[in-house]
Amino acid sequence: MARDKKSTMISTGPVARNKRAHFDYAVEETLEAGLVLTGPEVKSLRMGHASINEAYVEPENGGLYLLNATIQEYGAIGYMKHVTNRPRQLLVRKRELKRLTGAVQRKGYTLVPLSLYFNARGLAKIELALATGKNTVDKRQTIKKREWDREKRRLFKTNVR
Repeated sequence: MARDKKSTMISTGPVARNKRAHFDYAVEETLEAGLVLTGPEVKSLRMGHASINEAYVEPENGGLYLLNATIQEYGAIGYMKHVTNRPRQLLVRKRELKRLTGAVQRKGYTLVPLSLYFNARGLAKIELALATGKNTVDKRQTIKKREWDREKRRLFKTNVR
């Protein structure tokens, strides 16, 4: 059985997800931004070799940059190696850029990447959250709520049968 080369490269769903973002930050709003990537980086993303767990976004030089995100090297390329943790520019409209930069600098918000994915047109996109950091008390409340929800599901599951 012959396999189509493209079918093994297409990824479904998010390529990378920041699972701790909702635990560490109180998310105020989310938005979508494009990424400036090289060819081997896109191929590596399609294979699912990326991590944004410790990544963050900062305004620099009149633009937004994704810092500390890891995109592993694509193995089949021998001559076009890329740096795995290089700063990657994000593509947003000027109005959005000014609003986000103002929120980060004046109001103390943080831009946190939530997920990295390919949209319906096949373009690499990143979902960002404008968020504030949670206190230890808020994190404890989140843990209590999660455990209570888990216990409720377990109780309903046993009572239904």
